[in-house]
Amino acid sequence: MFDLTPAADQLAGLVCNVTDGDLKAPTPCPDYTVGDLLDHVNGLSVAFTAAALKTPLEGSGSGDAARLPLDFRESVPARLEELAKAWRSPGAWEGMTRAGGVDLPGEVAGAVALDEIVLHGWDLAKATGQPFEVEEGLLHVVHGFVASIGPDDRDGSLFGAAVEVDSTAPLLDRVLGLSGRNPEWT
Repeated sequence: MFDLTPAADQLAGLVCNVTDGDLKAPTPCPDYTVGDLLDHVNGLSVAFTAAALKTPLEGSGSGDAARLPLDFRESVPARLEELAKAWRSPGAWEGMTRAGGVDLPGEVAGAVALDEIVLHGWDLAKATGQPFEVEEGLLHVVHGFVASIGPDDRDGSLFGAAVEVDSTAPLLDRVLGLSGRNPEWT
């Protein structure tokens, strides 16, 4: 069990600083503009809050700027806060749950939620020219998760093919490489 609050707060701060002019900008996620990415973050916040609460959720997917709420600078941070709060309950980490149409142990769902928050936080920061930091302890959790994804599971649905990064590179760069992102993306 770990606290998702610092990573969720970091992402929420990034969302608050997105300008209307940023919404059509590209991101390190090749299929997403900033607006698409924000809609995805909005959707994953709802999905992983439901997963923590063990509440069934019928989803319609996410990642389409056309569905992004007009008040995204307020509503998405509020959903991220709800997500972090839901994962503070020990019960969130126990038993089975469901997220993204997949049944998985609560502890795995928590790691996936953190992975989504951290990686998409970096994506948003890079796309909008904002600084990005992650607590080292949380970054180690994300590293463990992305390192556990085998090459057969890198079909683009969760991660693309790993990007080679020097083993002495900073941990964030190694995490990004394992997730299929180029740490040098501009």
